[in-house]
This record gives sequence, C-alpha cells and structure tokens, in this order.
Amino acid sequence: MESGPAIFAGTTFALFGAGLLLWTGARVLHREPVALGVRPSASLISATLSGVVFLALGVWCFGRM
Repeated sequence: MESGPAIFAGTTFALFGAGLLLWTGARVLHREPVALGVRPSASLISATLSGVVFLALGVWCFGRM
C-alpha cells in the first residue's frame, strides 16, 4: 500500500529532473538563454543543479520501496 505514493513521487521527480536537464542541454546547445534576465552562467548552474537534485530525489524514492 505504501509503495503507490513512492512510485508516483519517484516518477514525478525523475521525469521532471530528466526533462529539466534535457531542456537545459538543448538551450545551451543552441546558444540560447536558459532563463531571461539572469546571468547565463548562474542560470545554467542553477538549472543543472536542480535537474540533478530532482533526479536524485526520484532515485531515492524508488530506493525506499
């Protein structure tokens, strides 16, 4: 019974983290800004770090099952 919420949370975190990393990579590859109005290096670092953290949370949720 308790694995249902862990599966949902893990899937949500993993998909969001992977999507954020893919989107950030595509923006950097096309030399477009990751976030408007923010220094490019700061937005790249924060988006990449957030993507990695969300992926790690997804893996952690799947590990708790």
